[in-house]
Amino acid sequence: MTRNPIETVMGALVLVVALLFLLFAWQSSDLRPVSGYPVHVQFNKAGGLAVGADVRISGIKVGSVSRQFLDNQTYRAIVSLSIMPGVQLPEDTVASIASDGLLGGKFVRLEPGQSRSFLESGGTITNSQDFRSVEDMVSELIFLATKEPASSGAAPVPEGPVPE
Repeated sequence: MTRNPIETVMGALVLVVALLFLLFAWQSSDLRPVSGYPVHVQFNKAGGLAVGADVRISGIKVGSVSRQFLDNQTYRAIVSLSIMPGVQLPEDTVASIASDGLLGGKFVRLEPGQSRSFLESGGTITNSQDFRSVEDMVSELIFLATKEPASSGAAPVPEGPVPE
């Protein structure tokens, strides 16, 4: 079997183009972890949040999840965030875990408050809302649907045939 130099060159060219495409996709997708100052949040349920997930304010990426671990005292999930240096978070900021649609990944949503004092590096966001999964919402809907109606003060309607 003889080697054709054109096939070798074409194979190398395809590999170089594929590598350039991957490099371009990595640069434009903004998947790099954010280097900034650390902030911590406590959640009862982390709800499938992964290290490297986005941290967003009004839909704009302002950081990423750098670490998560379990507090052995309270058994709550501690999520460490890395926030971009130019972003200042008020002390009454609310953190919640949200989803990018039904099948999308999870991210941390921050809603800045009105406080004039800001979180320091290494500070903790004390206001957090836990992730509500689809299963939680469906079970709540079933519970509400099967719950007895509240008494309105009206006489109950008798069951069976109506007397004439």
